[in-house]
Amino acid sequence: MKRLTFCVTNDLNTDQRMERICHSLVQDGWEVTLVGRKSPSSKPLAERNYRQHRFNMFFRKGKCFYLEYNVRLLFYLLKAHTDVIIAIDLDTIIPVYWASKWKKTERIYDAHELFSEMKEVITRPFIHKCWRWVEKTFVPRFPHGYTVSGSIVSELNQRYGVNYALIRNLPLYEENAAPQPTAGEKFLIYQGAVNEGRCLEWLIPAMKQVDMPLRIYGDGNYADQCRKLIREHGLELKITMMGSVRPEELRKISAQAYVGINLIEPLGLNQVYSLANKFFDYVHAGIPQLTMDFPEYRKINDEYRVAVLIKAPDPEIIAAGLNKLLENEVFYQDLKHNCKHAARLLNWQSEERRLKDYYHKILD
Repeated sequence: MKRLTFCVTNDLNTDQRMERICHSLVQDGWEVTLVGRKSPSSKPLAERNYRQHRFNMFFRKGKCFYLEYNVRLLFYLLKAHTDVIIAIDLDTIIPVYWASKWKKTERIYDAHELFSEMKEVITRPFIHKCWRWVEKTFVPRFPHGYTVSGSIVSELNQRYGVNYALIRNLPLYEENAAPQPTAGEKFLIYQGAVNEGRCLEWLIPAMKQVDMPLRIYGDGNYADQCRKLIREHGLELKITMMGSVRPEELRKISAQAYVGINLIEPLGLNQVYSLANKFFDYVHAGIPQLTMDFPEYRKINDEYRVAVLIKAPDPEIIAAGLNKLLENEVFYQDLKHNCKHAARLLNWQSEERRLKDYYHKILD
């Protein structure tokens, strides 16, 4: 039984992708440890079938946080009894590289993002230059790796001559997990991080032209600005900020919604190449959605037809896309039926087979 150590910089309780990956590999016979950080608002660790370790950090954000975390992770890994170390994104890649090199263990890169092309990176020239240096220096030294979308696979392989695999972040399939909506009020749903770059500044004014209420489930750095925009546009009776709810409760709520909304500002390759969790969450909830006409969404929609795609995050375009779903019942029901079919094929049960095969191919 080989021992795998996964390294992230977030709170372990909220990372559903890592929960699925670690759980699946333990079931496949590996011994797994997941390492992350603890913040003042962190809840006690949920019981899992793998080991978990969190650092109590002195610094909470910024350059000092990354420096402290990388140093602490490096010393932790040097003392850890492990056969394979997996870096999750660029913010853990440096200590993973040096620890694996000094310990002569295998290393793998799991890219959840095209990190150097994230909006919050490319809009700050010095920060962008630093992360590009990290990427160019260390990714080629990780010959084994995988990532979350075909477009990011192609980009990393082309840039650095690696041969990374595709392991998408798909939900578990549960038969009859998406019950029929109740007879209550129909509503649109936005779920996920309420952050900059999610087109909320265009979605909110678009709701003036849409005859259905919107509920926003989630929290983030743009939540206060959302509340301000809702007041400025006089939409307090149409848009409700619901805050964060537990994933299992959110799945039930999504299944009661009429349409899901998944919008991303097309600024940076990471956004354009994205394949957001909520895209598949809406599919598994059995509801059509409005999303961006980006390569990954277009590829899936061409095959399964589960969404209306829009070219740009403009209030007029957003309203037109939502109204197409609300006003054409035949079209809506066709997409809704397609969601059920797609959920049976696009799920973690099928994707985890690729994950397990990948680890056996690399490590057996």
